[in-house]
Amino acid sequence: MINFSTRYINTISFIISVIIIFFLNNYIFSIPKIDSREDLVSNQYQAKIEQENTSIKNTTKEAKTDTANQNKENAQKTNNSNTQKTNSQKTEKKIQWQIEIPVINLKAEISEGTSKEVMDTFVGHFEETPKDTGNVGLAAHNRGYKVNYFQDLKKLKEGDEIIYTYNGKQRKYEIKILKIIKDTDWDLLENTKENKITLITCVENEPEYRRCVQAVEKGK
Repeated sequence: MINFSTRYINTISFIISVIIIFFLNNYIFSIPKIDSREDLVSNQYQAKIEQENTSIKNTTKEAKTDTANQNKENAQKTNNSNTQKTNSQKTEKKIQWQIEIPVINLKAEISEGTSKEVMDTFVGHFEETPKDTGNVGLAAHNRGYKVNYFQDLKKLKEGDEIIYTYNGKQRKYEIKILKIIKDTDWDLLENTKENKITLITCVENEPEYRRCVQAVEKGK
């Protein structure tokens, strides 16, 4: 029978223990790490939620952009419409009642009455005269006021053209009479069967006299 010493036995035991530990470590580390199914499902669910949130945000952003663009387009259309309407109204207003004498570059709106307040802004219409057919009588300042539409009547000659517009209807006249009249002589403002237009203004430095220009409608 073989007798082993204590030292020998301890040495053998140590070696066996090292071998066992070595094999156990290799076995443990060789096992692959696998996420639990619960973690895997959780990660997939979280990814799906994030994807849906991103999609919703993009859709909302696109919708807001489309709405903003539509509002901007509508506002632009409204502004354009209002501008066109305003311009149309201004144009309509300008051509409703006006006088134009191209040779002296005169183009002015007409208003009812011949008071200073009226003629400070417009060419005034003698209320006792017609506005369309017949003899239309008009008056305006020629100097020293806010507007002096008739300041160049003295430059007119026989044959010059006067264009008169009332309620959108235009008539063209040819000047036949240019004369100085007394401030009490209103014969040339009397109504006539023939379509005429008579313009009256003051005479510089002669308060008792008036400058008168009368034109007859041109033949069609």
